[in-house]
Amino acid sequence: MDLVRLQQTVMQRSGSEGAERVQQLQRQIPQWQALPEKEKLMRVNDFFNRLLQFESDAALWKQADFWATPGETLGLGAGDCEDFTIIKYFTLKMLGIPVQRLRLTYVRARIGGPLSNITQAHMVLTYYATPDAQPLVLDNLLNEIRPATRRPDLEPVFSFNSDGVWAGGGSTPASPVERLSRWTGLLERMQQEGSL
Repeated sequence: MDLVRLQQTVMQRSGSEGAERVQQLQRQIPQWQALPEKEKLMRVNDFFNRLLQFESDAALWKQADFWATPGETLGLGAGDCEDFTIIKYFTLKMLGIPVQRLRLTYVRARIGGPLSNITQAHMVLTYYATPDAQPLVLDNLLNEIRPATRRPDLEPVFSFNSDGVWAGGGSTPASPVERLSRWTGLLERMQQEGSL
């Protein structure tokens, strides 16, 4: 992410409060750069969980489902689970974590505990230290990063990153990421705003 260009874009679109959020991120990046990967995960997860407010796409964008760019999310200071996941993904990528270790993961979240039959669509960021490792889950609902085995409330549906889409398990993508139109639209808007 080009944070200088992003700050200018956010200032034009959202004003000084949005630009200040970009500056807060800019100040953190040098401090996080030399940290071990797991520490980067914790810092980035905590930073965005504290900085941003949860708000539905219907309230923010007047749409049922909209994937906001990092600039749009920082500009508004709010987003839904996809927006938290997207900004964490691109920040960790900027900090040097290989995209092969990160996946944006759609899950069915059980509401009311792991034994509940009530589920809701949700997105989290998962980190794989090795291709076959148990992933760690970064979630806007919890500040604590937990292994997937300690998140029985989440049932994975599919995951993706810049390299492809995974359906079920496996260490290689099942299909190209270009098949996700929301992802390709997001990347186009990120190029325009300078956050890619």
